[in-house]
Amino acid sequence: MLLQRVLTAIALLAVLLPALFYPSPEPFAAVILILIAAAGWEWARLNGAGSRGALFAGVACFAVCTAAWVTGWLSPAFPTQWLWVFCALTWVAGGSWTLHRGVPQWVHLPASVRLFTGLLLLCLTWLAAAKARVTGVNFLLSALALVWAADIFAYFAGRAFGGKVMPGRLAPSISPGKSWEGVWGGMAAVLLLALGWCWLDAAFAVDTPSLFSRLRTLGWVPMVLALVFLTAMSVVGDLFESLVKRSVGVKDSSGLLPGHGGVLDRVDALLPTLPLAMLLISF
Repeated sequence: MLLQRVLTAIALLAVLLPALFYPSPEPFAAVILILIAAAGWEWARLNGAGSRGALFAGVACFAVCTAAWVTGWLSPAFPTQWLWVFCALTWVAGGSWTLHRGVPQWVHLPASVRLFTGLLLLCLTWLAAAKARVTGVNFLLSALALVWAADIFAYFAGRAFGGKVMPGRLAPSISPGKSWEGVWGGMAAVLLLALGWCWLDAAFAVDTPSLFSRLRTLGWVPMVLALVFLTAMSVVGDLFESLVKRSVGVKDSSGLLPGHGGVLDRVDALLPTLPLAMLLISF
């Protein structure tokens, strides 16, 4: 299993890194487009679609994103603020409502609503990732690093302090391993990462400010509040996918990525975070 995880990670990095650092954003947008189409296929399978229905869902994701691409939605001048506002309302209100209702209630939502909403949010995640790359590599990397830091340090903080400082688990019926200590550890790591990244931006006079430097222009208090919000929403994305998988009794969204599960298993925390990061720099 470990060998599989390492080989899959190497293969993914061999594709993603050249695309990320290519002078133009098109290769990265194309790679993410393929991953989002695969995630659409996984989402349809998790929500009761058969083989043909799942394939159609993946193709539909690909087609919608491609249509947005060729019609100029990746242009910095194209007004996408209203889309990020929609994402914020959907993830904050809908995500909180879904997590509050718990695993048993998920399957009672109409299948068409579950399927359409998930595919729409996946398409908007592709748009946010592609627009972030258009904004700049430094900006995109900082947004991704926020999610990675929150996830990694939440794991280690949870292992070290889970259940010892705050009683109870974060969401025991959805993801029993997650603790409040892990959440706070992830948030602390993100704040430290932001301070270090802002210093590096200033020290090396980068062409494109990072997400952290852009938020810093709002003031220290708004910056901290925004980072806490983004970190919290990354947790919501993670828990939301865990709820969907638990509702159908599966461990992974698919086996597309040997040793890692499926695409959704790798991008779940990014689904709310990237669109919301774009929202925060849009005004």
